[in-house]
Amino acid sequence: MISAYRLIDPFSPYRALRRHFALIVQMARRDVVGRYRGSFIGLLWSFFNPLLMLMIYTFVFGIIFNSRWNAQVTGHFEFAIILFAGLNINSMFAECANRAPTLIVENTNFVKKVVFPLETLSWSALGSALFHLLVSTVVLLIIALFVKGSLPWTIVFFPVVVACFLPFMAGTIWLLASLGVFLRDLKQATGIITTALMFLAPILYPKEFIPASYRDWMYLNPLTVIVEASQDVLVWGRPPSWVHLGIYTVVACLFAWIAFAWFERSRKGFADVL
Repeated sequence: MISAYRLIDPFSPYRALRRHFALIVQMARRDVVGRYRGSFIGLLWSFFNPLLMLMIYTFVFGIIFNSRWNAQVTGHFEFAIILFAGLNINSMFAECANRAPTLIVENTNFVKKVVFPLETLSWSALGSALFHLLVSTVVLLIIALFVKGSLPWTIVFFPVVVACFLPFMAGTIWLLASLGVFLRDLKQATGIITTALMFLAPILYPKEFIPASYRDWMYLNPLTVIVEASQDVLVWGRPPSWVHLGIYTVVACLFAWIAFAWFERSRKGFADVL
């Protein structure tokens, strides 16, 4: 029987992270290594993938479409760097959200182990996505240093921006992982939703391109605040909007708490379905 204390305690998801941190790190490492096992260059793919994507974005959007972010950004590589800063956040979200619906289904052996903490599967999936975000960000900074000759001091705030994003990501995985056990069509729907959220966030275009009457609605997209904050600290050299980040973090933590409570309540039915 699930303790009522765990269901009402807003810090219970993070206590689970602290309690099983070593196990989560081990599972995340195994996931990353397993993804590239058998390939010729192994983990180096995690570096070359974002580098190749950056080159593709530069060629397609900067040269073929001749896209410009604003009047101050005229170079192809500068446009690609701005684009890449937002796409890295979207890639992390898409990796977690698209994997979540099958996370429990693909680990049925853990479901039948009463003593195994299933919530660690979500944290390990998030840890794997964080590793790829780290590598992609390193690639972004290397290219930005090469193109601009220097990096903005505000990059020190990027870990703070990512930390504000983590509760929402964890909550998304818990919610989709539990629902995916009972709704097997959820994986297909999630792919459509993640694509839609990418196009509805200021990733491929600045928010100024949106009519003023619709601009505030963009903040209903959970990617918008984090994408703008990432662009601010990594590209524009200015601190993020602390008010926006503060509100976002509070809402994200509330969402994570509710999603974790739902996950804990629904997990008792996993074994019956699987």
